[in-house]
Amino acid sequence: MTTVNESPADTERRGDPAYEAATQVFNLFAPVAPAAAVTAHSVDEVRSAVRSAREQGLGVRVHATGHASATARPMGGDLLIRTGLGAGVEIDAQRRVARVPAGARWGAVVEAAARYGLAAPHGSSPTVGVVGYLLGGGLSMYARHTGLSANSLRAVELVTADGEPRRVDATEDPELFDALRGGGGGLGVVTAVEVALFPAARVITGAAFWPAAEAARLLPVWREWAETAPDAATTSIRVMNLPKLPEIPAVLTAGPVLCLDGLVLATDEDGLDTMRQQAQDLLGPLRALAEPLMDTWHEAGPTAVPETHMDPPEPVPVLGDHMLLGELGDEGIAAFLRVTVDRPESALVVAELRQLGGALGRRPESGAGALGHLDARYAYSGAGVPGGDATEQEIREHCALVRETLAPWDTGRTAPTFVASLEQPQGHLDADGVLAVDRVRLRVDPEGVFRGDIAPGSSLLV
Repeated sequence: MTTVNESPADTERRGDPAYEAATQVFNLFAPVAPAAAVTAHSVDEVRSAVRSAREQGLGVRVHATGHASATARPMGGDLLIRTGLGAGVEIDAQRRVARVPAGARWGAVVEAAARYGLAAPHGSSPTVGVVGYLLGGGLSMYARHTGLSANSLRAVELVTADGEPRRVDATEDPELFDALRGGGGGLGVVTAVEVALFPAARVITGAAFWPAAEAARLLPVWREWAETAPDAATTSIRVMNLPKLPEIPAVLTAGPVLCLDGLVLATDEDGLDTMRQQAQDLLGPLRALAEPLMDTWHEAGPTAVPETHMDPPEPVPVLGDHMLLGELGDEGIAAFLRVTVDRPESALVVAELRQLGGALGRRPESGAGALGHLDARYAYSGAGVPGGDATEQEIREHCALVRETLAPWDTGRTAPTFVASLEQPQGHLDADGVLAVDRVRLRVDPEGVFRGDIAPGSSLLV
């Protein structure tokens, strides 16, 4: 058995600089306050921390970049492990696989893969941690082409509740491997993953902005295009009330704007003409209806994609909500407009409809994890900034109004990485899926060391 060092977790309590570093989160509105915290830089340090927690009678919680802190259960009786395993991203170009240590962010994977003409199933921000995103399913910028990002996992390395390291894949403990991919957490501390990459010759990507007053004309056209869009295209439409900040172009802060962003992919040189025509089919009719205030759509390589959605690069306070919606039709689009564009003063900085369907809506014939696909047409997300132009109460009331208005199209399911708070309704697995993952949890963590990390709605054990 490998010797592990004594964990310093018992000294890393509130007020200790190491505690403060380990508990940093991206959402400043959702700080975490565990009983103890440690940043683990190696597998041995993870093992030591898990064993120390058990000796102290503490549960174990895990995060890396802290992007999901708003959905975390209270941690008062737990040790939080921040994973920061420093080894770099490794690319196996022949197998088209990246090995990524826990703590690495998507920007590093994108840059490494692009050197080989490959792309990764990353989300909308280069600063999001790879591991947590993948374990939660993952809605990629390429999602309609790749499906859920969790299906791209080829292996997972983790430390389970007994303090022992494991490597699982489709042949080595396939039940645990499936449970890790979208099962809702509570299975161990993941220390590294192997994720499949895919060819990406070129993309057309960017964002176009119009005055929100044009939304009533533009949104139905986008919605009609989305019904039959090619799998190579993944887009989102957002109503944005952007603050007047130096880094935001003034033309976008004079009033609410409608933003269309996303990409169209060509996997090889033979597909370039098709890609260009598909982009024209999307953008041409919208540009003809109304001239954009700003338009950054352009042809580029995959390294341009992480900047397309313009997510904040630094921590911010955020409060919001999320739903998965069915086919909206003109009536659903009109309802969305009523609670976003038509309100004279919105408490939401952004209200988004992200296009689903394509490969996202098809469960793979083989190789799918606990969450294999999303049976929905759109992912809605809305968010405000407490303490900005709206109070916490105003944001909550606006979120409740949107939820009530869009209820006829609500599927009742959620995408784990889009869930905005612990309190919101959530559930991504059906009853059989919950039972299957719980069986694995009881096998690998019979004492419930990691149960605090289980997402609501994904287990009967908490």
